[in-house]
Amino acid sequence: MTVLLLLGACLTYLGLAPVVASFAAQSETPEKPASDSVKDSVPASQQPFNASRAAREEKALQDARRQQLAEKEAVLAAREQELKKLSDKLDAQVKALEENRKKLDESLAAKNSAQKKKQDEQIAKMVKLFKTMRSEQAGKMIDSLKEDVALLLLSRMDTKAVAKLVPYISQPRVLKWVTDNMQERLP
Repeated sequence: MTVLLLLGACLTYLGLAPVVASFAAQSETPEKPASDSVKDSVPASQQPFNASRAAREEKALQDARRQQLAEKEAVLAAREQELKKLSDKLDAQVKALEENRKKLDESLAAKNSAQKKKQDEQIAKMVKLFKTMRSEQAGKMIDSLKEDVALLLLSRMDTKAVAKLVPYISQPRVLKWVTDNMQERLP
């Protein structure tokens, strides 16, 4: 009995009590079509109630959609924030790499400059050494050096010193030195 009362209360709350009542009446009088009896049995006061109920359901659906959209927007905003953080991190790493590259380039340039300066000093010492030696002895030593080293030494010496050494250096090497010097001076 309590179950029937509970069922009746639920149906009344949902607005289905008149429908159930008409269904019960229909089963007692089968001569009326079912669709007519449902329409006739639902009082006019119940129809606006169903319309407002449909409006509430529609509003609930729209609220649910808004909630889903808000959740999706929150997820997208979080992802955008994460991407911005990653982008900033990458930018910082790129900047650090560029700074390191600049430092490395400067270091290599300084090292190359120091090596060139040291090499120039060594060549200057060798030039000074060959100038102080006897011409025959210096010419034979220069002639025994590798061609590129010999040509470098000759190009660093003044013309008067080279003129004293030429008779003691092989002629092809001297010709090469003369040709190289002429090409440097010609436009």
